[in-house]
Amino acid sequence: MTKIIGVVSGGYTSERNISKNSGRVVFDALKHSPYRCFHIDIAPKQWTVADDNGTTYPLQRGDFSFSNGEETFHFDGIINMIHGAPGENGQLAGYLEMLSIPHSSCDSAMAALTFDKRNCLAVASTWGIPTAKRVAVNKGDLVDQSNIIAQVGLPCFVKANRAGSSFGVYKVNDAEELLPAIENAFKEDHQILIEQALIGKEVTIGVYQQHGKTSVLPITEIISENDFFDYQAKYEGKSQEITPANLSPKEQEQVTRYAVFLYEQLGLKGITRSEYIFHEGIPHLLEINTIPGMTEASIIPQQAAVAGISLPQLMEGVVETMLAKKT
Repeated sequence: MTKIIGVVSGGYTSERNISKNSGRVVFDALKHSPYRCFHIDIAPKQWTVADDNGTTYPLQRGDFSFSNGEETFHFDGIINMIHGAPGENGQLAGYLEMLSIPHSSCDSAMAALTFDKRNCLAVASTWGIPTAKRVAVNKGDLVDQSNIIAQVGLPCFVKANRAGSSFGVYKVNDAEELLPAIENAFKEDHQILIEQALIGKEVTIGVYQQHGKTSVLPITEIISENDFFDYQAKYEGKSQEITPANLSPKEQEQVTRYAVFLYEQLGLKGITRSEYIFHEGIPHLLEINTIPGMTEASIIPQQAAVAGISLPQLMEGVVETMLAKKT
């Protein structure tokens, strides 16, 4: 019997439109797969399902099913393409786990951990993964500007702790820029992270699992035309993304070892993308994206193409692995 697969996108955050684009690309990639696929949009006020003709139906939140008027559909698996809440932070994973519906992303506990930058970096540090010096600040805390600068130095980055796609991220070059950056970052999250600005080559590496084996895609070097890899650099062409990255064999081995170790140690699933900066020749972890972008401008599709893997091949492999490991 043909398996029913849902590609979920949308969500509740500033990343909603990017997520919808990612979902559309993945849905199109699976149109001619052996599976019957539907595109699901999770919005704050309604959840809907669209077929390949664009006809939409309401999704029942109680059991994640829908009816087209003639038959009722229950999903055999879900491809999670929601960047931010409720997809990347573990809420959707927890919901699907309660319903015993397999999904492509990591389990709810690990999603919550990796989405929380400061907790993820803290855990990685305990395993010996190098990270930048950092200070955590919650909304309402007394901000000691001089103490923060003494700990992380200038320039530094102010980041919303639980946001992606460079929303709520600001580079601070001078002391007077720090408080305004903190105020702006708090618009995305009530927790923020203030990090030392590492100087060096920035790379990102895609990791996935197929046929029981953890594999890596070609590494990409990122050279931003802006001050850092911000939204414009990611989605509006303001960066060079060089795949494969110009790394020495030692550098490639180091960053690959860290990326695979974290993927396996954290029990991640599906496709992930982790970002590093080679500071003083050593890769320092910036963050782990458990649901990386899959738009036409995104890095994972570029890496797959360089590896000679078509997007349909990549996504069909994700579905096969997901169905073989029912949660």
